[in-house]
Amino acid sequence: MIKRFYDTKYLKGDITGGLVAGVVALPLALAFGVQSGMGAAAGLYGAIAVGIFAAIFGGTATQASGPTGPMTVVSAALVAAAIELTGSLENAMSIILLAFFLGGLIQIIFGLINIASYVKYFPYPVVSGFMSGVGLIIIILQLFPFAGLSSPKSTIAVIQDLPRLFTDGNLYALGLGLLTVIIYFVFPKITKAIPSALVALVGATLVGYFLQWDVPVIGEIPSGLPSIQISGFLSIDSSAYSIILEYAVVLAVLGSIDSLLTSVIADNMTKTKHNSNRELIGQGIGNMIAGIVGGIPGAGATKGTVVNINSGGRTRVSGTIHGLILLAVLLGLGSLAAHIPLAVLAGLLIPIGFKIIDVKGLKHLVSVPRADAVVLILVLLITTFGSLIQAVGIGVALASLLFMKKASDLGQKGMNVGPVSDFDGSKPWQDEIDFYEEYKDKVIIKHLYGPFFFGFTSHFRDEIKKLSSEIKALVIRMDRVPYIDQSGLYALEDSIYELNAKGIEVILTKVQDQPLDMLRSIDIIPDLIPEDDIFEDVEQAFAYLRKNLGN
Repeated sequence: MIKRFYDTKYLKGDITGGLVAGVVALPLALAFGVQSGMGAAAGLYGAIAVGIFAAIFGGTATQASGPTGPMTVVSAALVAAAIELTGSLENAMSIILLAFFLGGLIQIIFGLINIASYVKYFPYPVVSGFMSGVGLIIIILQLFPFAGLSSPKSTIAVIQDLPRLFTDGNLYALGLGLLTVIIYFVFPKITKAIPSALVALVGATLVGYFLQWDVPVIGEIPSGLPSIQISGFLSIDSSAYSIILEYAVVLAVLGSIDSLLTSVIADNMTKTKHNSNRELIGQGIGNMIAGIVGGIPGAGATKGTVVNINSGGRTRVSGTIHGLILLAVLLGLGSLAAHIPLAVLAGLLIPIGFKIIDVKGLKHLVSVPRADAVVLILVLLITTFGSLIQAVGIGVALASLLFMKKASDLGQKGMNVGPVSDFDGSKPWQDEIDFYEEYKDKVIIKHLYGPFFFGFTSHFRDEIKKLSSEIKALVIRMDRVPYIDQSGLYALEDSIYELNAKGIEVILTKVQDQPLDMLRSIDIIPDLIPEDDIFEDVEQAFAYLRKNLGN
């Protein structure tokens, strides 16, 4: 009877994966709770609610969900805005939790209307700038807790108040923070059997406890199950409605993007295919329940998901166990968490902030098209020092306008600017018909037409993944591609990397000047495609393949 719903052969791996993922999630849940401004308990409540219910109802079998850096940064901004409006956290709680609840509800609506199909069209510079900005926010807002001080609520205020770090800093707290960071990075070199974040949390906390250092700590965490907190939803003043709706939409959009990106990673690791719409519904249910019980919202957590899969997790049972482990900790060990120094949590969050920063995108700023670089920097600065909501809106609008300007310029030059490819095989020419008939079991030939830009990258990736691993070479004819943007560059890079891993040689023909310069500027040529695999015309490519593949 059980086998109709669950194959017990996965049980051992699911238990192990869920256990390890839960252990990894514990210190981060506490840290993100403190970062949000609602306290460690809120992080734990959110991790339990989202972890369990997103796993049960979601569309990615191996997803481990919970509070994440981007979601926590938005939650913290909401908390600050609500407190400014009402005067205290206690008065603001109904506003905050209703925004969390509505954010989850909007995610469910997203899943029902298939909004996931549009998420993939976000330009890379916008996503990169936003994520790097979120990483910087986490780092900046943890500087004061790292030194044992209460932190200002905004990044600008932190920078203005920096001298206080040097005059009022707690050396004991600073020592524990540094110890946490050292353990976090060094312990994996000793063994990866135990998560370094957990070792750093426990180790640094024990040092502070037994040496009786006077440092700020988490404080008492309520024991037992969290209480339902929806009684105040109906008594919220109408002046707060705009804040609630604004942040609910942002949390829904960001949580959806965050979760779906993690789902793609899980697919690549398990060779499965997630259900995007069901995933959004599951995440929405989890976030609604988090709002009801006083927890912060979350999304698919990349680190927890990867750990779950690597530890044997294969079904949604593993994600459910991950949440249940955190529930057991709450019920049995919540009182012990009260002794954890805030500097230790800061020591965990600062490295996470650096990991969120898109080093790849920043490194290539001088190499990618100038319009993409401008969008990335602008979104990063607005995210870090302004409004997260405005950052994404302005970034998408600007990226679209700049692309339309570029397309217009190309159109005036007489170029074909439609983002079309012949992956359906509808535009072959006679020279390649003859070649294809001779080598169709070994070579695939594809045409690209028009700018290779952010609106086309998702389709390109999907079609590349459909190619048989039995072929030996892929020829991409690029004579009608006048322009490639940063999104296109990275889509091409990722696809070539995957094909090379399968032993498939990628050959480009008739690459125009701008795309060729871009491919060389970020070292796709020659690191992934040797210069010998770039040909002036397709006939040269065919001659090369005939010589190397034989008849």
